[in-house]
Amino acid sequence: MTFDRKKPYVLYILLTISGLGYYYFGYLLYRANFYELFGIYSLLFGVFIWMTRQYSEHSRLLWVSSLIFRFIFILAIPSLSQDFYRFIWDGQMILEGLNPYLYTPASFLQSGELPIGGASALIDGMGSLSAGNYTNYPPLNQLSFAIATLFSGGSVIGSVFMFRLMIIAADLGTIFFGKKMLNELKLPESNILWYALNPFIIIELTGNLHFEGVMIFFLVCSLYLLHKGNWLWSAVLLSCSISIKLIPLIFLPLFLQKLRFKSIQYYFVVSILTVLFFLPFYSSEFVSNFSDTIALWFQKFEFNASLYYIAREIGYSFRGYNEIAIIGSYIPYIVIGFIMLLTVLRNNRSSRQLISAMLLGLTFYFFTSTTVHPWYIATLLALGIFTRYRFALAWSFVVMLSYWAYSQPDFQENLVLIAVQYGIVFSLFLLEIFGVDVFGKLKASSTG
Repeated sequence: MTFDRKKPYVLYILLTISGLGYYYFGYLLYRANFYELFGIYSLLFGVFIWMTRQYSEHSRLLWVSSLIFRFIFILAIPSLSQDFYRFIWDGQMILEGLNPYLYTPASFLQSGELPIGGASALIDGMGSLSAGNYTNYPPLNQLSFAIATLFSGGSVIGSVFMFRLMIIAADLGTIFFGKKMLNELKLPESNILWYALNPFIIIELTGNLHFEGVMIFFLVCSLYLLHKGNWLWSAVLLSCSISIKLIPLIFLPLFLQKLRFKSIQYYFVVSILTVLFFLPFYSSEFVSNFSDTIALWFQKFEFNASLYYIAREIGYSFRGYNEIAIIGSYIPYIVIGFIMLLTVLRNNRSSRQLISAMLLGLTFYFFTSTTVHPWYIATLLALGIFTRYRFALAWSFVVMLSYWAYSQPDFQENLVLIAVQYGIVFSLFLLEIFGVDVFGKLKASSTG
């Protein structure tokens, strides 16, 4: 009998391997075991690429399988992220009638007056870095935390369960509207598999409970409605996206050419709604605390950076000390300047042109940022399915090299691995900028 890799039974074998890999990631893996982590992830990613290239005609089975893979994690406590402990803390603070933006968890620990049940365990779980800083999660994200905490009774496993249901529901919405958008743009519907089936998305969003998935859902819905000419509801959903994660704010200038005479109304609706979402938490202390916390990402935190690390080393050779306070203060202005150049010099009138500009703008921001956690790449991956750019697909693989730092007692990064990661990403990015089709195209599929 001849072995045929195109036969459906081979696909079932690959799906079974993937399911076992996700179970291991969810329930057996410790993030300190870097070689085990990256080895299993490489297997999952290789199987994912093989399935999307060879079996896109079975798209319905692949979409259903991607949902099953997400539910494998349903009761797993995240091993690669501690952020969910802060989510639970913020949610419980709101339910206790306290403004989570006004207090750091560490301040309660120091005073000995713990405001919520299980406070000590949550503070230990989130770690000293999170506990020592004010929350930076926008208001709709806070609402998600409060709802999850309310329905879970404040238990950790119950909150994790609720967070996962929210993120899985958001991913289903992204897949649904993403497919509709691909059809509108006359792109292969199977492109959505790069998001739906990608182990990076499944592990980082569903597995590690990062709410980028919810932000992406609102963003994709907003873009779809804008493409269909419904600018009002597009603005409403974009403000929801911003109120989950602030990152879509940098896209706003790029909408100018697409909206033309409607741009003023669009920006007005986005601005008013975003302010209204923040209004229940407003106080002078809130403004100070929230702005200071956002500034930390530019002037205090360093992780998995690229161009910033090069600039830091150059500055260090002149001054002899860490340059983050100086370089970080310029990064927002550099990013804003680049976004304005994309707005003025580039044709962004069609939906595909607009999304490509958004992808390029966000990529520039990540290239210049002082901190690029792995899950940040999810937004690039989502935008990329509507464009000709595929470098984010490769980045969703090599970004996992950054988890080396989690295997070190002192959280020390391996600059060689960072150089390998960005060497690959920059090379592919530049090749695609100059029109080289590095990855080829996934097969179009009319089924499913």
